[in-house]
Amino acid sequence: MIHRNSSNRRRTERMIFKNGQVNLDKSPSKYRVSVFPDIVTVFIEARWRWTLVYCFLTYITTWSLFAGIWWSILYIHGDLEPDHLPHINNATDWTPCVREIYDFTSIFLFSIEIHTTIGYGTRSLTLACPVAMIVMCIESILGTIVQSFVVGIVFAKLTRSKNRAHTLLFSKNAIINQRDRDLCLTFRVGNTRKSRIIAVNVHAYLIRYGTRTSDMLDNEHIKLDLTVDASDDISFMFPISAVHRINENSPFFRMSAYDMLKSKLEILVLFDGTIESTGQLVQVKSSYTAHEILWGHRFLQLISYQKKRNGFVIDYSKFDETIRVNTPLCSAKDLRNFYGMDKATATRTFYATAYELAI
Repeated sequence: MIHRNSSNRRRTERMIFKNGQVNLDKSPSKYRVSVFPDIVTVFIEARWRWTLVYCFLTYITTWSLFAGIWWSILYIHGDLEPDHLPHINNATDWTPCVREIYDFTSIFLFSIEIHTTIGYGTRSLTLACPVAMIVMCIESILGTIVQSFVVGIVFAKLTRSKNRAHTLLFSKNAIINQRDRDLCLTFRVGNTRKSRIIAVNVHAYLIRYGTRTSDMLDNEHIKLDLTVDASDDISFMFPISAVHRINENSPFFRMSAYDMLKSKLEILVLFDGTIESTGQLVQVKSSYTAHEILWGHRFLQLISYQKKRNGFVIDYSKFDETIRVNTPLCSAKDLRNFYGMDKATATRTFYATAYELAI
């Protein structure tokens, strides 16, 4: 029987959502947090529509600010008087600060030309205003800084590892089955792109809650020992399974299937690695609650060889699918004691356990 994850399972409070978002918030503090020292991070972390709005506002604000400065200089110099406008002063000896300036619209266009270094030629600076030369230098320098700032933010958003993290998957359920007489907790990690992830590390942490769901027991994170079903220097090209062997060092050693189902716990899982093409670090998070751990299941095989394609194919449609397998419902401790018993004692223990579960 194939098991598929059901969206109708009971929703529980959790610290990490399935999409990797952290379910944490800070209580109100008397200390103010300023955004301006970290303005670059704010722009990068914002949604694309807001980042583009911020960039447009930055340009328009800069152009308008210097347009106002240019208007003040030209007004003080007298270039905006009716007798000194371009269509009249051609017949006089008046030398304006900037040629071909008629009103604020032309001044705003001149500010854009300086900031973007377009320079159409008809609108140019003269030697009549030394202050205008200084303002032109300042606007040119500031324009270069603003352009570098905007280009840097756009490039950082396009190449940030968070975009790559969306292509890395955790299985929707973790499973528990028997391997070499030991119970093992297993979950999958998959890479949906052909580009490789190197220096792969997978970690898991157990959080146990108190009597109330919202109360964490002693605020304790227990790190689970994991082994990956491949070498440590694996190039992450195909799905891998992270396995936690439930032995005497495991916090699940004394937990049966019934205890696991009734417990209030959460397993935080963390995957990190390096993108081979860019060298950037990528990190993905998820979690499993007690109701998302399937006891007595096994993941389906994903990789198969197809003659038509003359190669191996990974079927990600089966990534979350599992099948039932025969697995003892007792705890790992009882299972170990069972294998250490003689045949008669083991038979009595088996029927006693079955009777308790039936009750």
